[in-house]
Amino acid sequence: MSAWILAAAVFIIDQFTKYIVRVGMVPHQSIPVIKDILYITYIQNTGAAFSILQGRVIFFTTVSLMVIAALIFYIFRIPPEKRFFRMVLSLILGGAAGNLADRLRFGYVVDFIDFRVWPVFNLADSAIVIGVALLAYIIIFDSHIMKSLE
Repeated sequence: MSAWILAAAVFIIDQFTKYIVRVGMVPHQSIPVIKDILYITYIQNTGAAFSILQGRVIFFTTVSLMVIAALIFYIFRIPPEKRFFRMVLSLILGGAAGNLADRLRFGYVVDFIDFRVWPVFNLADSAIVIGVALLAYIIIFDSHIMKSLE
């Protein structure tokens, strides 16, 4: 799978799930999926992860644009044979673009996955966290990939 297709798939699936939540629920409405474990809870998050720094939409929009630009730049520089590394950055790119689209259109990010023991999040957040965890693994344990970018 192409890095660009993966990033686009993450973006589209994220936006589609957020659309379903936005049109089918009202803010703060919560629907149990698995009682006492998993809920769909519609939150309009004007902050970052875990709702920190609420209301800093311009700041997060600017940071998101810079991160997206850097990801695109590096994806182009990664040799084709480093597919795994390209896919990792594509997960982060698709997630960042999904949350940026929300900030630009609504002034907030739509969050809805609620385990009640963790702040409410969305699929873009999941892609970013998985991508960053895999990136950390690459940086720590697979340094020859990083040297190929020099």
